[in-house]
Amino acid sequence: MTMGLFDKLFGKKLDEIGAPVAGEAVASSEVNDPTFSEEMLGKGMAIKPTAGRVVAPCDATVDMMFETGHAVSLTTEDGVEMLIHVGIDTVNLQGKHYTVHCKAGDKVKKGQLLIEFDKDAITAEGYDTITPVVVCNSDDFAAFETVTGRTVAEGDTVIRLGKK
Repeated sequence: MTMGLFDKLFGKKLDEIGAPVAGEAVASSEVNDPTFSEEMLGKGMAIKPTAGRVVAPCDATVDMMFETGHAVSLTTEDGVEMLIHVGIDTVNLQGKHYTVHCKAGDKVKKGQLLIEFDKDAITAEGYDTITPVVVCNSDDFAAFETVTGRTVAEGDTVIRLGKK
């Protein structure tokens, strides 16, 4: 990463969170659920997925893999706590159309497969597959920047954070 404004202001490299899914990166406000659109769980962004894979957005530890496979929470060594939530109200599918590839306590590397999901089957059941990426402890960071308004591949930087 090149020296950006936040780097100059804070004098250190920012933590970077990659896209856990490929698709269209959008602002949290575009998520049709107030929990995410109003950033009740923390600041973040969302991705309208074009494929049915969730990969680790950075090196981290899996805190919780939801039994239903629709969401996973991770913590980085630098203390970034994040939630990746595949779809809106998809917990109601009770795991149908999801395959989990990790469990709580696993150490994962950026790009490692965490969840597979059948995007078309989930959509056919009437659910939106938009995938919020939330930094649950975003208030712990002095700088918070999202990359939205474009198509992203797995691993492309979508969030940058700077410590207080």
